[in-house]
Amino acid sequence: MTQLAIPLEDIGREYALAHLRMMVKIRAFETRVGVLFLDGQLPGFIHSCAGQEAIAVGVCSSLLLTDFVTSTHRGHGHSIAKGISLNSIFAELFGKVTGACRGRGGSMHVADFSIGMLGANGIVGGGYGIAVGAALSCKYRKTSDVVVCFFGDGALNKGTFHESLNFAGLHKLPVIFVCENNGYAQFTDMRRTTANENIASRAETYGMHGDTLDGNDLLEVIGAMRIAIVRARSGLGPTLLDMKSYRFSGHYVGDAEVYRSKSEVDLMKQKDPIERFKVKLFDSGWLDLATFDALQSQVDHEIGLAEEFARDSEFPLPSDALRDVFSEDILHDI
Repeated sequence: MTQLAIPLEDIGREYALAHLRMMVKIRAFETRVGVLFLDGQLPGFIHSCAGQEAIAVGVCSSLLLTDFVTSTHRGHGHSIAKGISLNSIFAELFGKVTGACRGRGGSMHVADFSIGMLGANGIVGGGYGIAVGAALSCKYRKTSDVVVCFFGDGALNKGTFHESLNFAGLHKLPVIFVCENNGYAQFTDMRRTTANENIASRAETYGMHGDTLDGNDLLEVIGAMRIAIVRARSGLGPTLLDMKSYRFSGHYVGDAEVYRSKSEVDLMKQKDPIERFKVKLFDSGWLDLATFDALQSQVDHEIGLAEEFARDSEFPLPSDALRDVFSEDILHDI
């Protein structure tokens, strides 16, 4: 792996604590919605990103509000790190009209264009074309905005990977392809599906830069993103980043996980990105136990308030079932 980590001092104590808080917020959110789903209180499925928080926070904290993100079916962390409100995403998961997509998208299709969140996606590899299209728009409009395309290792061998990266490389588009490589495509070990496990080596084929890094090291993620963003904003083209990580839960909440051993999961949990960053902050003297406990309590309180907001919100009206599906002219004729 390339060593890209920046010194802790480069982000300063205020931002370091803010990054820790965001990772804790994402973990607390995923933990709570997992409980609610298993209790039968949330519809659909929940795909938790617990264990991958450093990628979401390290990537999105490096972006501006005007920058864009496309996500995956495991997209809660990306949405929260990009700036979506807890009220909005909680209500969306409950199917309420106050949700980010008025309760119509659910867990796998959260979107909020006001913060550049172009959408989570239930289609494996579904974000490639959207991200490249957004990047083409940025170049056409001569803005300095960049686009991040999150995808998992399960999407590596889709045809759209080749098509999208080739187009992005050819036109030097301002897009950063971030592979959240947790080693499993649903229930299948990546080693059983991918001939070349050196994902970053594919970048050269498409005329772009590629790096492999520890996705559980927040400072390394930030370091890699800083370089990739400068490259994109300067008109030097896209970057492919293979970020090694691990999801602590199964493919979805409630997954029996018969495809991997408990000992493997326990071993990987020792690389918990939140605990690793906490240790760095403790060692630096920027964090003590009392400060962290207060931070955790504040986050838990926020989660509780957002859940209460979602529960108190109304469901969409049946009469609005076709709203936002057809144009107003077509609706008038139905």
